[in-house]
Amino acid sequence: MTSGEMDVTAAVQIGEYIAAGGAARHPRFGGKVRALADLVDANLGGASIPAWFALTPEAFGASVQSSGADGQVHIQMPQALKTELARAVRQLCPDSALLAVRSSAVGEDGVSHSFAGLLDSVLNVTGSEVEAAVATVWRSAFSERVLEYRRGKGMDGGDAAVAPAVLIQRMVQATVAGVAFSADPVTGESVVVIAAVPGLGESLVGGERDGDTYRVAGDTVTAVATPEGDVLTPAQARAVARLARACEAHFGRPQDTEWAFEGEALFLLQSRPITTSSAGVTPDSDPADSGESETVIWDNSNIIESYSGMTTPLTYSFAQRAYGAVYRQFCALLGVRRAKIQGHSARFDGMIGLIRGRIYYNLSNWYRLLALLPGFTLNRPLMEQMMGVNEALPPDLERDISAPGASRLQDAADLARAGVGLALSLIRLPGMQRAFYARLEGALAGGVAGKPSLAELVGEYRRLESQLLTRWDAPLVNDFFAMIFYGSLRRMGERWYPDLGDSVQNALIVGGGGMISAEPAERLHALARLARQVPGLPETLCDADLGQIEQAIDPHAELKGGAAAYLERFGDRCLDELKLESATLTDEPLLLWRSVGQLARLEAQDKPATVDTEGEKRRLEAEIRRRLSPLRRPVFTFVLGQARARVRDRENLRFERTRVFGRARRLFLEIGARLVEGGSLSNARDVFWLEVDEVLGTAAGTSTATRLRELIALRQAEFAHFATLPAPPRRFTTGGSGQTRLDVPDQASAADTTGVAADSRRGIACSPGIVRGPVRVVTDPRNANLSGPTIIVAERTDPGWILVLPLARALIVERGSLLSHSAIVSRELGIPAIVAVPGVTRWLRDGDWVELNGSTGEIRRIAADGPDGSGA
Repeated sequence: MTSGEMDVTAAVQIGEYIAAGGAARHPRFGGKVRALADLVDANLGGASIPAWFALTPEAFGASVQSSGADGQVHIQMPQALKTELARAVRQLCPDSALLAVRSSAVGEDGVSHSFAGLLDSVLNVTGSEVEAAVATVWRSAFSERVLEYRRGKGMDGGDAAVAPAVLIQRMVQATVAGVAFSADPVTGESVVVIAAVPGLGESLVGGERDGDTYRVAGDTVTAVATPEGDVLTPAQARAVARLARACEAHFGRPQDTEWAFEGEALFLLQSRPITTSSAGVTPDSDPADSGESETVIWDNSNIIESYSGMTTPLTYSFAQRAYGAVYRQFCALLGVRRAKIQGHSARFDGMIGLIRGRIYYNLSNWYRLLALLPGFTLNRPLMEQMMGVNEALPPDLERDISAPGASRLQDAADLARAGVGLALSLIRLPGMQRAFYARLEGALAGGVAGKPSLAELVGEYRRLESQLLTRWDAPLVNDFFAMIFYGSLRRMGERWYPDLGDSVQNALIVGGGGMISAEPAERLHALARLARQVPGLPETLCDADLGQIEQAIDPHAELKGGAAAYLERFGDRCLDELKLESATLTDEPLLLWRSVGQLARLEAQDKPATVDTEGEKRRLEAEIRRRLSPLRRPVFTFVLGQARARVRDRENLRFERTRVFGRARRLFLEIGARLVEGGSLSNARDVFWLEVDEVLGTAAGTSTATRLRELIALRQAEFAHFATLPAPPRRFTTGGSGQTRLDVPDQASAADTTGVAADSRRGIACSPGIVRGPVRVVTDPRNANLSGPTIIVAERTDPGWILVLPLARALIVERGSLLSHSAIVSRELGIPAIVAVPGVTRWLRDGDWVELNGSTGEIRRIAADGPDGSGA
């Protein structure tokens, strides 16, 4: 676009018949227009999109006169449309540049159907010819060949179903043009395949010319066939490949792009998914994609740490989008072919479900997706342990993921082939993390000043989503290697020094510094020491209301400043911090002061003893090095170093996730406030009862729901009903034989009656140490008033529990896994801990005495005076 031209994408407002930019994201605009609308603000690696606008399908409805006896569609534009069209063309081409007029029908350029070459395009159109060109495109949508194509694809839905939107775009005077597939359309291989011809690309798309063919793997360009005589230079081929990959990264699936060079300038003309038919491959047969009924295993063993109890539609839809996008990236990073990822699209979109208002893992989908990864059959037990999954799989699912194609021998071969890529990923990980942190700080430092408009807030959210939520590469790679190296360290212990215990790896990875999750506890202790210096202040912090507390601390600048610094750093780290509707510590600082007061009062009486984890770590490491042979010693050193670094970075990167979610929470609340001002909502927090697409669509004018207050009231009533029902069990199955996900057994009918002795239980050992004493069952740390050091028993914990963990002598948790937050933080704080203890909150009551061993995972209920009568 020249400097004298107007950007119609930004300038054209939504008229009766015309839209541009984000306003054209609605499904009725068809795949071609919607893709361009999505890509307007995307980073396309130096390429540009020619300025454009679109006629709505309603413009056709206003213009069609009849389908006469001759079978032809008769067109007559109303004057209002003609006027609007002429004005938009003048804005688009004040220099009288030529235009391209193309169809964008519903179903066209989609995942399953392309309509390639079936609908007309009219090129090199002057401003005076636009009206006739639009009519030509409209008529082509009703040609016999298009109607036959629709019938053949089961898409025959009458005139309303086939009336196309029309894309009107500045014409690129191409010196060379063509198409590019971001993945091989035949094999699905991760290589860009380019076809190019001199001049316009229509002859190539229409099949009149074959064009030159190039393959670009990384930066390596290979000319496969050049009947046109090498029309692309290697630099141009690389630029086209970057463009195709950028489109794939934006949409999260392989893309078929059309592009053109005008001199040295590269333009994107359109981007659409590589369809199954055009790719020449058939995705894996998958009941989730075909609509077949199958048994589904629901489990919340691990996800309950992030999403406990009931949540809201906004949080669920936000999490569902994030899981799908992030794990597509994860599989791609680990070398899963793009065609295979695309073939399991429904499973990626269904990794979690909402059951009676509660988030559960769909384990059936998780297992089938994990089975795509190289090394799954070898590492499956480790992956299960990381997720806190213990139960055996149903036989049919076991057979599916253990099919001959997934044999250990084949899987080992796949893993070996992926080994080089994994090694490079490990080498590149520090740089990847630095780039991620830079991108994160840049994204969080941005924002809109003053009182932003609704459109500005939505734009800011989309920017956050595109820069971070769909580009989670470093945390994904680090999490994978945390699992690998932690598991390798554990296996070394089992084989090389088994006499040191089953959980020696936990003692080896503690400490080392640099873990942000230990910082809140250090700051709380510092605040408690300051509070203890003021007579009577600990009692005020424990018992008074927030107004009285703020008045009491006002004269004490150091204490007041320390609390402000804590909230500045950790204000988003609250209970249920990943639930967008959760009030943060910044919103409700009373919990911070309660914790400081209790810690100050407790330390004045009897500071909880902690295990010397650093001393035990040094002793064990020295002992192991002494035992190992010269060949094994460097292997141990490397694996230990990586396990420590990856677990530390895992926890630190999870804190950055907290910050990102905190920004998203604030954006949605501000959007809610604007919707209140506009009369759509009664209260800003009502936004949490909408889904993400509904919130964004309401702002963009593309949502199908307009009576938001009634929709919200309906959902609130439904969730209120859910609250009266028993919570579903931790694990259950649905589906098959006509059963739906609403057919959920009650927890009471599926109570955990694990077959263990009445006075003993066993869980996963997470942090070493032996502790004997009374327990306190804590269901909500906001209400926990701990009068002395105690063993805390909880159903689950999350990062918000850091405010009470410094008060604990030990920790027992019903849910969780080896790398859950409670396991990691307890090790850093030197608190013995055991997680994944079935039914422990029903087994133990306040005041019960137990002896627990954080190295073996064993818990024994004992008499209050100790098992030997000597007192405890």
